[in-house]
Amino acid sequence: MADGSEQPVSDGSEQPVSDDETQIRDLIRRWARAVHEGDLDAVLADHADDIVMFDVPPPEEGVRGIAAYRDTWPPFFDWQRQGAVFDIVSLEVAAGGDVAFAHALLRCGTEEELAQDPGNRLRLTLGLRRQDGRWVVPTSTTRSPAGGELSVVPSAPRSRGRTRRSAQPPGRGPERAPRAGGRERHGGG
Repeated sequence: MADGSEQPVSDGSEQPVSDDETQIRDLIRRWARAVHEGDLDAVLADHADDIVMFDVPPPEEGVRGIAAYRDTWPPFFDWQRQGAVFDIVSLEVAAGGDVAFAHALLRCGTEEELAQDPGNRLRLTLGLRRQDGRWVVPTSTTRSPAGGELSVVPSAPRSRGRTRRSAQPPGRGPERAPRAGGRERHGGG
């Protein structure tokens, strides 16, 4: 399950966890569950209006603003409905007074992709800040182990000078070479 309830989620340490760290873990698990369920409103709920997302596929300058971030998700949900999974495998959080960061390993892909490379994980790094008394995500970076692009659908067309992420948000399937017929695999937080 995307929220980590069926798979163990390690925090990577034996140190006591603060209330802030617990709140942030809960926020990230809610986000992952929303991604898994294709619930766009819940995916966006804890993200800052000024979010900057650097994702696996272009644009290299990132996706800026909540509206642009919102636009990246429908193609992923379309792909995911074809039987893909999106799970947090491990999650670590460090929180200060008003800022925090988290990093996670994500398992995302179709059964076929995961069977071909069962150990492949995407890397997710989130910056968080306390805003109006709650934690929000103003920055998200996702990368594949080799730093390449991955996906199951062709890239989305350029819009306003930027290429939107195609099929996959943070936690894409394993990296692959371009498909026959020139259709590349791309990924996309």
